[in-house]
Amino acid sequence: MPQCYLNGEYVALRDARISPLDRGFLFGDSVYEVLPVFSGRMFLFAEHFDRLARSLHEIKLENPHTHEQWRGILEELIARNGAADQYVYVQVTRGMEFGRNHAFPAVVKPTVFAMASPLPVFSDAQRAAGLSAITVEDFRWGRCDIKSTALLANVLMKQQAAEAGANEALILRDGNVMEGSSTSVFVVKNGTVVTPPNSHRILPGTTRDAALSLIKGVMPVEIRSVSIDELRAADEVWISAATRDVVPVTRVDGAPIGTGKPGPAWLRLAASFAQLRQKLAGTPAYTPER
Repeated sequence: MPQCYLNGEYVALRDARISPLDRGFLFGDSVYEVLPVFSGRMFLFAEHFDRLARSLHEIKLENPHTHEQWRGILEELIARNGAADQYVYVQVTRGMEFGRNHAFPAVVKPTVFAMASPLPVFSDAQRAAGLSAITVEDFRWGRCDIKSTALLANVLMKQQAAEAGANEALILRDGNVMEGSSTSVFVVKNGTVVTPPNSHRILPGTTRDAALSLIKGVMPVEIRSVSIDELRAADEVWISAATRDVVPVTRVDGAPIGTGKPGPAWLRLAASFAQLRQKLAGTPAYTPER
């Protein structure tokens, strides 16, 4: 079994235990972060942990570690799990108190958990065909910019997509595309890449930002609202997430997007991400102290 990190100790994942009185379990009073690891090296560490720090601040929970402390914890975890490509999941809850009280406890120690898992592979068949998506109306809470573990609405949306034979649910509000149930969204029309702006209704995407940095100077970029009509009329649609870079969506609500196949703009971006990963793999490896 893989090893995880729990409150200062590295233990086998199957042996990790938290109290049922933990506020993350009782209330979803917790936030999380996910980042990919390529060839044993973390990708966009600072950006992901800036976002974690922001989420903690927004729920009024003190960050239990500095960036450098987080880096040390995760590099040790990665080394202990050994896989070259993986992703790390980190969760911080407000901790445990006796009983069940909606208001914050006066003094409590946060629960800190991290685990490493195999990185999902975008298969050759998916690369050739692209993914499919459905559209769903937004019924989430009003602070989607906080990376909260309270993801029931997102879970229900993803399940709706799965039952429809699709890979993702694209969320609509007032006729505009917000994001996916677990992804950021881009549309491409006439060579211009468009993505919705950050707001309380959208989680700021670190992989989205990395993609925008690779695109700028190569293709025109617009950060603005995207209507459902623009989505359906797009030449290309992409979704991005920490565990998959940017991948093409070639069917939405059963209808093809553009030619119905991954387009040239995505192929160019995918090549840029591959170069970025190769560059990362060339950096010195972490050697844990024993």
